[in-house]
Amino acid sequence: MEELPSHQKGEQKTQREIDLNSPIPVDTFGGRVHVKWDEEASVTPFGQLAFFIEFLKTSGVYNDWVDKCPMVFNSPNAPSKLNILGTTFLSVLAGHKRYSHMTSIRCDTVSTGLLGMSKAVSEDSVRRAFSNNVEEEAGAEWLKESFLQTYYPLLNEPWILDVDTTIKLLYGNQEGAVVGYNPRKPGRPSHTYHSYMIANIRLMLDVEVRAGNENAAKYTAPGLWDFFEKLPKTHWPKFIRGDSGFGTDAMMIEAENKGIPYLFKLKQTKNVTRLINYCLLENDWEQTGQGWQGIESTLLLHGWKHSRRVIILRRPLPKEIVAINTQRESGQLEIQFANIDTDMELY
Repeated sequence: MEELPSHQKGEQKTQREIDLNSPIPVDTFGGRVHVKWDEEASVTPFGQLAFFIEFLKTSGVYNDWVDKCPMVFNSPNAPSKLNILGTTFLSVLAGHKRYSHMTSIRCDTVSTGLLGMSKAVSEDSVRRAFSNNVEEEAGAEWLKESFLQTYYPLLNEPWILDVDTTIKLLYGNQEGAVVGYNPRKPGRPSHTYHSYMIANIRLMLDVEVRAGNENAAKYTAPGLWDFFEKLPKTHWPKFIRGDSGFGTDAMMIEAENKGIPYLFKLKQTKNVTRLINYCLLENDWEQTGQGWQGIESTLLLHGWKHSRRVIILRRPLPKEIVAINTQRESGQLEIQFANIDTDMELY
């Protein structure tokens, strides 16, 4: 490639600097604006908002979300649906966690104008609009359908569905604040989040909030199977993956009836432990990667209608093991070195 003369290099550099320092035109719901960076100005959480709004306008996602919202007002003095949803939208982007935090954006006329809003409404208006003017079932379907549009194209690729439950501690009097299984603070009311996500990338597909005492797999099942009903089989995951809480006969039977492969952990009950003891004496273990060895067998537990294929994994442990114990009386840490026979294998 022929090298440019020195004076042309200077002209290219000057032109590039002018392009970077000149205002950038952006199409928003309030019309076209020009964004210019000011390195000496204060940092704002909405600094990139104009570009995000341009994406929402070009893709049509935001307009579709607002139009399909089942929010109905009967009073002519009620705030507009666009102002209600726009205020909620800006509050979420600002990282707010409570309705009262919305007060901080009421004086922001720039962000509201970019969204085509006339103004940001109060927290009370948002709360009343969702509680009095949106039917619960219709509102849930609207959110699920809107959420599905954001990740639906990704499901064309092979993927794995992870199901999980998470305990959310509560300190107020929220609806569904019930004392249930709580490993961190027993006796504290909580909510249970039943979540579905794409494995590895941890992209959340849906979350269902239930009472604190509804953490079992049977409470996850209705929302999980309803999620599959909304997807064509071409977009179904390769298999479902979950911990021991989902390794129940009811969950596995439903998955088998729908033709969905699954991989669930099993609790180490008496019969499961007996199978592990039997397999540990076998010589058919295979290397499965990352230092693990695996062997497969079949198992029929009490309450199961038929036997199922199970996989047992083991990993060798080092012979040099150190145990740290806390003395009850003094609270001092005590280190103990385990003496293990060199001929002994640990897993």
